[in-house]
Amino acid sequence: MVTSQPMHDPEQPHTRRAGKERQERSVRTRGALLRAAAEQFEKNGYERTRLSEVTNSAGVTSGALHFHFPNKRELADTVEQTALHHLYKAADQARRTRNNALQTLIDTTHALARTLRQDVITRAGLRLNNDANEHGHPNLHHTWQNYVQQLLTQAATEGTLTPHTSPQQLANTITATTIGLQTLARNNKNWLSHQTITNVWHHLLHNTTTPAPLTELHLNGTHHTPPTHHNKNQP
Repeated sequence: MVTSQPMHDPEQPHTRRAGKERQERSVRTRGALLRAAAEQFEKNGYERTRLSEVTNSAGVTSGALHFHFPNKRELADTVEQTALHHLYKAADQARRTRNNALQTLIDTTHALARTLRQDVITRAGLRLNNDANEHGHPNLHHTWQNYVQQLLTQAATEGTLTPHTSPQQLANTITATTIGLQTLARNNKNWLSHQTITNVWHHLLHNTTTPAPLTELHLNGTHHTPPTHHNKNQP
């Protein structure tokens, strides 16, 4: 009597391995393209960026580019959407500390500045969003202004701001200051350094915050670890 045995394809493990390698190669190629595109968009903006520069920088063919991104608009949209995800994630993590509203705002500015310093895709996506907003993505400047206004209104309710401080006027000042720093940082990343953001808060809150809460606030961020060296070039 012959016992029936399950049939095994001797090439199946090799096929699975090859498929996994192709998938991993595709993910690496897509990542290289996004980073190369971000570097070009950050430097040149959308209109002056050429896809040939992106493929040369990424070290891939034009065919590989169009396999992942059919055109420049879709490539730019992906960079911008990735940047939005990074920025919202940074802001959400800062808010999870459950501090008072003003400390949450301080922590958020440090988190956003750190993300922009460290990630070219975030910087490029923010520039794309700032340069034009005709493709359905939320205007981040307006979103940021509303967020600042919301937290400062809450801070006034908590008694952190002095009675003569207008949450709306302070929100306008903070919004203009932070957007200005982000713009300056296109040419010098030190405008988004941790010390610069801390100094901004020292100046902004000196006459707008009641004495007791001011002494309790961590203007350098709730979870800041002091740097091991000082950057003499920071503004």
